[in-house]
Amino acid sequence: MKGADAEDRAAAHLQALGREVVARNYRIPGGEIDLITREGGTLVFTEVRQRKNARFGGAAESVTARKLALMHRAAVTYLSREHGRDDLPCRLEVLTIDGAAETGRVTLIPLDGA
Repeated sequence: MKGADAEDRAAAHLQALGREVVARNYRIPGGEIDLITREGGTLVFTEVRQRKNARFGGAAESVTARKLALMHRAAVTYLSREHGRDDLPCRLEVLTIDGAAETGRVTLIPLDGA
């Protein structure tokens, strides 16, 4: 599966930070959340991006405004469907891996105001 190694590494990284993985690859028509974790009382929706090399830009540069809008819509849908409300404490973030999925540099990028 494409991206599975990067998502496995991302999940392990987030668990090492003390988070509980709640769901992986949550899909709705037109959108997906790679990882949903819980940090205390907050749900965190994480997009995972990995680039082996920077020839076409780094992993962070591959996240478009459209992708972020679809991610936000999927997060709101998850909250409504799984928790019956969309006003729970939550946030969006992007986890990038620049280099090989197993050994590349991991960076967490919080998305303010998303």
